[in-house]
Amino acid sequence: MIDQNVPYNQLPNEIKPAFKELKVLQHLRTAGFKKKFGYTCSFLFQLVFVLLFHHKNWFRLLESDRGESFPGKDAVYRFLNHSGYAWRRFLSLLSSSTIGKVQPLTGTDRVSVFVVDDSMFERNRSKMVELLSRFKDHATGCYYKGFRMLTLGWSDGHTFIPVDFSLLASLKSQVNGIMKGIDKRTSGYKRRMEALLPAPEVIPAMIDRAFSAGVQASYVLMDSWFTHAPLIQAMLCRGLDVIGMVKADKKRYLDRGRRLTLQELYYEALPVQGKNKGILRSIRTKLSPGIPVIIVFVRHRSNKKEWLAILCTDLSLSEEEIIRIYGIRWDIEVFFKCAKSLLRLQKEFQGRSYDLLISHTTIVFSRYILLAWQHRQSTDNRTLGGLFHLLCDEVSQLDWAVALGQLIEILENVAKKASKRITSLIQTQLQQ
Repeated sequence: MIDQNVPYNQLPNEIKPAFKELKVLQHLRTAGFKKKFGYTCSFLFQLVFVLLFHHKNWFRLLESDRGESFPGKDAVYRFLNHSGYAWRRFLSLLSSSTIGKVQPLTGTDRVSVFVVDDSMFERNRSKMVELLSRFKDHATGCYYKGFRMLTLGWSDGHTFIPVDFSLLASLKSQVNGIMKGIDKRTSGYKRRMEALLPAPEVIPAMIDRAFSAGVQASYVLMDSWFTHAPLIQAMLCRGLDVIGMVKADKKRYLDRGRRLTLQELYYEALPVQGKNKGILRSIRTKLSPGIPVIIVFVRHRSNKKEWLAILCTDLSLSEEEIIRIYGIRWDIEVFFKCAKSLLRLQKEFQGRSYDLLISHTTIVFSRYILLAWQHRQSTDNRTLGGLFHLLCDEVSQLDWAVALGQLIEILENVAKKASKRITSLIQTQLQQ
């Protein structure tokens, strides 16, 4: 699948230019991925990276006819289970480099945003996975075993780039604890400690790391699970405005000296005059700490009798602009769907260590970044799914090209050892 002497060999033809342009292997070396002996980290990274496009997992690939040409199973798993590799730094370098190439392609009238959301990272069939926890899926009401994949992404409304993530465990419903013997100086141990923190404490640190990497945005988009006053205040302290959905719970808003619920605030709001019948009302109010916000009430798409409320801390925006910018948040939902359905997140490798979950998730995110960059450069209307299946076809065609090249090389070696008459005959046939 990959010739170790040729670092970019066997990469899909459409991904190979992007792989070089984004300097993926250079970022890997900058992040400190090194080995003293054996296969290099760059080689093993590429091996896992293109494994998906062969429609085989690592076990089936080793059982195939070409299994002898690959490194052993232990070499790959040692690479993925290493707690000293700074996978977060590598993802930060790759994402910031890609965003730096995307921003010149974005018009000045378009805003760039950070998007924060979490998704299920299921390991229902696992029993001994490190930091395994039980969570409730609020969409279905069912419980699952695994982690909460808290993700920070960047988007300009056209291209979504994952910037950072954390696989969060639970202190209350934890099935397994931290594996013994982990060096407390390593990146792996720090990420384990981070996994035990609540999400509102992890998000500001993610934003700070994104700023340190050179990634900038104007707004932070959240859903109703994160739009709370302490986190909003933390974002405002970092110079970012917040646009997020809010729930009709017991939270109080300040309006002319009164403390009103969201339901009561709806009846105090004035109807919005305009052509957009989906926007019902809007009102300027304050959160309990005194943060001035504007709340826009929009009609529920599936239930016309209900409404949804969107909060914005930028008072200069119109109601239509608030709705338009908040619509960019859907990009992260598309990312979650693509990562799980096409890029085999949660399924490609089965391991017990927390380091393997982090490393493989980072590789899946890097696959998506290259697909997103390739999609941004395309002039046709291919979706990410269509582009993914096209790349799988490229890998199959590349196998035939490699096999043909090897056959020609064998014939040339035979011709050198034969007589001059047979040698000239073979060379003539090869040229034809």
